[in-house]
Amino acid sequence: MDRDSLLKDHFLQKPECVIGLPEWMLPTRKVEVYRALSKAAILEIAGRDSIAAAVLFTRQEGITDLIPTYMYTGTEFGPWSAVLDAVSRLEKRLPEVRIHDLLVMGSPRFWRALNGRFVGELIAKYGCYTPCVGCHLYLHAVRVPLALSLGNMPVITGERESHDGKIKLNQIAEVLDGYQVLADTFGTQLVFPLRKIDRGGEIEALIGSPWKEGKDQLDCVLSGNHKGPGKESYLPVVQILQYLKEFAVPCAIEFVSTYLASRVPDHIEVAKRILNLKAVESRQDAPPMGMKS
Repeated sequence: MDRDSLLKDHFLQKPECVIGLPEWMLPTRKVEVYRALSKAAILEIAGRDSIAAAVLFTRQEGITDLIPTYMYTGTEFGPWSAVLDAVSRLEKRLPEVRIHDLLVMGSPRFWRALNGRFVGELIAKYGCYTPCVGCHLYLHAVRVPLALSLGNMPVITGERESHDGKIKLNQIAEVLDGYQVLADTFGTQLVFPLRKIDRGGEIEALIGSPWKEGKDQLDCVLSGNHKGPGKESYLPVVQILQYLKEFAVPCAIEFVSTYLASRVPDHIEVAKRILNLKAVESRQDAPPMGMKS
């Protein structure tokens, strides 16, 4: 089976893969090569913003080598080829830069602990809920062990505070600062080259070709969850920031610390403790009347 087929199968299976990447994906010999590079960076592969961020940061910092990464969450749908196509766009736009083999990583249990398992408790505690903030925190957190293992390479992200005037809760300034707190905790370099760029036209100029926002990329089943029937966001920012500060960031820090100790964390138990939940929830002991256990 060729490498692209192995990557696709890996993405479909979505195993626990934050540390100890398989040898076929990241050979030990390549780790040593990557560590020796002086102008290299790790890049998230998502939509057009991630590619534009790579172009801008490469120009600003004289980057010679880029290591593209894709982090799976368990909520994506669409053609896997969209990820490979994004890497191809990058190669065409930066022919002078060495674009290394794509790495595909993730931990659905990590994502679930932050964003799925405790929805009811999070709503009760904070009065609101959106998975998007915790999801982006997860995406940045999963790259921390990789960045450190490769000599603390900078990690490029395409986050922007505004998109032609549209505000996304998972990318407002205070939330981006929260992601930075996570990176700073471990001394890693999370860079936001596009943070203050609002106009989509500037993004397309960096990419060098037309690419509509949200197109030609994998989609998410939870996209737009924080919006009302129109396009307005209905979630209060104060509560979202409390969720990030009190729950999501502490969880992510403990998860990453455990990975850095070469162990896989018990994500759910950590999240329970941080939420101050009982280890055994009595409401699960018996099914509702009329339902089978």
